[in-house]
Amino acid sequence: MTRTKKVLVYRLGSLGDTIVALPCFHKIAEMFPDADRILLTNIPVSTKAAPLQTILGDSGLIHSYISYPVGTRSLAELWKLSQTIRALDVDTLVYLMPARGRLKVIRDKYFFQLSGLRRIVGLPRTHDLQNNRLDPKTGVEERECERLARTLFELGPIDLGSASAWDLMLTEQEAYQGEQLIAGVKAPLIAINMGGKAAEKDWGVERWLQLLQRLSESFGDHALLIVGAAEDSERARHVGQVWPNTVIDACGRLSPRESAVALRPAKLFIGHDSGPLHLAAAAGVSCIGLFGDFNRPMKWHPYGAGHCIIHNMHGISAIQVDEVVEAASRLMSHSLARPAGVSEMGGH
Repeated sequence: MTRTKKVLVYRLGSLGDTIVALPCFHKIAEMFPDADRILLTNIPVSTKAAPLQTILGDSGLIHSYISYPVGTRSLAELWKLSQTIRALDVDTLVYLMPARGRLKVIRDKYFFQLSGLRRIVGLPRTHDLQNNRLDPKTGVEERECERLARTLFELGPIDLGSASAWDLMLTEQEAYQGEQLIAGVKAPLIAINMGGKAAEKDWGVERWLQLLQRLSESFGDHALLIVGAAEDSERARHVGQVWPNTVIDACGRLSPRESAVALRPAKLFIGHDSGPLHLAAAAGVSCIGLFGDFNRPMKWHPYGAGHCIIHNMHGISAIQVDEVVEAASRLMSHSLARPAGVSEMGGH
């Protein structure tokens, strides 16, 4: 298919950053259906950070990618990037960035204008668009997906409550790979993720051992699926020893998109404040998210109904095992009462 128009989308980040922006990617594809959609993104700085290309994959939301090292101060590298963008002869830039402050927004604006961009959509020109709104009663922040959707007001409203807004548009091959990993498991699934890039988000292996021992008393007839990066596999093997039923270590064995397929049948997901939590939520799984003082509530909480977020601003280590067991029992009761294949979406 020949596309005459070109749209450049500017978005940095990794797994969680990409998932929270999914409704925006769908909106861009809806509004520019015949355009060649190109993503300008970062080269990942961590081996645990999955680049955006592996998360959007062959969904068709994005057609091609340009990566650059974030934070570079090399004028030669910036000039090279600018010339690369100019050579694309892009019609429109969609600015889909995390909050970066007014000065960086102004800097980005002039960089892209000097690179030949004639139209910029989504540039957060006001304080309100640059920052997550605070609830005047509770003081909690709006979710990042809500702020991002507000910045694209020029493209029209985005229905975050629609399940289609969170569709990863997985391919048949990805579905096959994800399903193969769990194909031989007859028991229902519980899924967990114990990884993440920041030590401040780590609940600790001893607490995970206690949690799984406690959960096995009520749900030991379930298989345990552990997802994450290859670096998480050693911990997965360690904590999996206390689980009485089948344990599937998917760490490093599946791509993020294939992991979403393996997660779909799970009755429950428990995970740190990290990308796989958002991936499980997008897959329609009821989630328990463990959050400490790394971020304020609710900016990085997964979107949708049916989740339980335990957010302790004294630090993640202040979260008690009993709290998670109680939340798991409550969500499992709800999950077992809901017909298979039914997921929930909604604002809270």
